[in-house]
Amino acid sequence: MQRKAKPKALKTKAPGRNRAAGKDSFFESVYEVVRLIPKGRATSYGAIAAYLGTKLSARMVGWAMNAAGNVTPSVPAHRVVNRNGMLSGKHHFPEPGLMEKLLKKEGIKIKNDTIVDFEKVFWDPSRELL
Repeated sequence: MQRKAKPKALKTKAPGRNRAAGKDSFFESVYEVVRLIPKGRATSYGAIAAYLGTKLSARMVGWAMNAAGNVTPSVPAHRVVNRNGMLSGKHHFPEPGLMEKLLKKEGIKIKNDTIVDFEKVFWDPSRELL
């Protein structure tokens, strides 16, 4: 299987590593990755953290998603779920059920607040982005 070329939106494999130099914040690095998730696909907090080179920072990715509602350009935070496909961030959306509604609009099936066949819609940035 041939890998796709790195999108122009990501300048480095782990843009969050530049944050100490003031070039990039961790949250902004998370938002860059989330904006690349294709419609109809979803990923996990941990997969984003691993891609950014901070494997143990899945919780920080969650905090970034909690703050994503006020970010411009917009961030499709509804496409980020926990490692089991559960809509664990659903309470941080402006209205109840909005996260599920947005995912269903993209063709993703949800049952009991969990993505059905999560492994089939899972988008792994470490495999999809170089």
